[in-house]
Amino acid sequence: MSDLVTFTIDGKQVQANPRESLWKVAKELGTTIPYLCFKDSEGYRPDGNCRSCMIEIEGERALAPSCCRYPSNGMIVHTQSQRAKSARYIVMELLKTDLNEDTLAGSEFEALANSMQVKTSRFPKKEFTSSDASHPAISVQLDACIDCNLCVRACREVQVNDVIGMSYRGGNVKISFDFDDPMGDSTCVACGECVQACPTNALSSTATTNQPVDNSIRSICPYCGVGCQVKLNVTDNKIISVDGANGPANEERLCVKGRFGFDYITSDQRLTEPLIRKKGAEKGINIDPSNPYTHFRKASWEEALDIAANGFSACKQEYGGDALAGFGSAKCSNEEAYIFQKLIRTGFNTNNVDHCTRLCHASSVAALMETIGSGAVTAPFTAAKDSDLIIVIGANPTENHPVAATFFKQAAKKGTELIVMDPRAQALKHHATHMLQFSPGSDVALLNAIMHVIIEEKIYNHAYIQKYTSGFAAFAEHLKQFSPVSMQTICGIDAETIKIVARKYANANAAIIFWGMGISQHVHGTDNARCLISLALMCGHIGKEGAGLHPLRGQNNVQGASDAALIPMFFPDYKKTTDDGERAFFESLWGTKLKAKPGLTVVETMDAIHNNTVKSMYIMGENPAMSDP
Repeated sequence: MSDLVTFTIDGKQVQANPRESLWKVAKELGTTIPYLCFKDSEGYRPDGNCRSCMIEIEGERALAPSCCRYPSNGMIVHTQSQRAKSARYIVMELLKTDLNEDTLAGSEFEALANSMQVKTSRFPKKEFTSSDASHPAISVQLDACIDCNLCVRACREVQVNDVIGMSYRGGNVKISFDFDDPMGDSTCVACGECVQACPTNALSSTATTNQPVDNSIRSICPYCGVGCQVKLNVTDNKIISVDGANGPANEERLCVKGRFGFDYITSDQRLTEPLIRKKGAEKGINIDPSNPYTHFRKASWEEALDIAANGFSACKQEYGGDALAGFGSAKCSNEEAYIFQKLIRTGFNTNNVDHCTRLCHASSVAALMETIGSGAVTAPFTAAKDSDLIIVIGANPTENHPVAATFFKQAAKKGTELIVMDPRAQALKHHATHMLQFSPGSDVALLNAIMHVIIEEKIYNHAYIQKYTSGFAAFAEHLKQFSPVSMQTICGIDAETIKIVARKYANANAAIIFWGMGISQHVHGTDNARCLISLALMCGHIGKEGAGLHPLRGQNNVQGASDAALIPMFFPDYKKTTDDGERAFFESLWGTKLKAKPGLTVVETMDAIHNNTVKSMYIMGENPAMSDP
């Protein structure tokens, strides 16, 4: 509390953090100050260029923008003085002069102008700027642009895509894309951050209408493993747009799929009612998805559920529980995953339950479980903010985890060392201090060489190893044979680069490792993950801010689905099915006998289907033809 400052705002003496803007202090006190170029969200710095948030400070000749002015002891602030309100009004009137009212409809600017009762302008208008309809997802209508540069900050500082800038000078200034290209011809990745930030609809979704939003519903993006929280804007029970919500994984950011990829919900090919295969209809890849009724007929839920339940029951009675299997989904909630595996184990009486993590990060989980005792990540994406070194290996986050990549790019922009290791070149290398493009399949050789340097130069964390690890001496002896000189011909990275990277990682105050399918979907996947974990342990980069291990998951609830036991060898919370005590606990909890024998994995289930030993399946939220080929 000692670093708080005491000052007066609108006649009230308050204490506040000197690093908190006057706009935010006023907001906490319940006072509304207009704003346009400022966005009250993580990652956005105030710019103070629109001048719509001006306030009066006693003793100062000029008014001050509240979004980027900070309190000091003894300051006397007036947010609602006639001088401040008049200045804000004239700013809004001037800005509104040149804007197209039709484009402004439904925008934050229109709402603010109405609340300030700014109706018409006394000033002459200038010619409207032509629109740009070259982009498939984003409409550019500069006749509503106020040059607040929020979109520039959204693109360059939040998403770090560096596409949007400002061109020309004076009255001709305007936002531009790359070298003043049409947006559709630019390097824009369509994340839509600029759309969400724009207060005037100068940048808007091509799918957006001016209909008022009936309801906004919080949900989770259904695509990658980041798990971004979204706000679904609904009108007439239809999603008309999607905004990023302030979730811990995304801080309101989205990528092109999360923001614009919701049209499948209203696709004509989406199934909205139960279908039952017609008698005699041949099975196979012979169905037009737009017309399934050539092979299926519509049914009520009661009829469909009866047929499914009776079919499973008959199969179990004739062939036993192990003739049945279930595939769950990493896109379902924890509750759905739990009840699904419980149905398979208690209803079907088999442990033949699995999901796509078998072909995803099962190898990483195995390595994490045996080394640190937990299959979960030890730090979130946002920990990159507190790191001074980030390793990304076997992953292409700008393509596969775009929102996570924004945190890596932001950290690199602020000076964090970013080391990318992958056989393939990728966009993230443009932000990296080192790009180690090693030979395919040589992950273990490269990582062992890095650890060899750390041990030979004795730059490992002695205290951490002594307190938290075991087996270090034997491991150090094992690594003696993996010198950078002998490994450089195998991995394709020269010995000096290996040494530099090893020293930087070992000497970092806080380093974090992110890895993807290039590490886990590999014949040596578990060994690859073991190396990364051992590297972090020997340097003490687990268990503190900005450090840790993070396997980049493929879907948004891989961790929860595994925790809830959508896996064949564990009950919930990774309790082994073969453990008599744990099994007895779940038998008591669920009120039925359970099998000790671990069930079949995804791959084993596929083999069992071809061998005709698995005869019936329940598949929930999974597409084996796509995910498990």
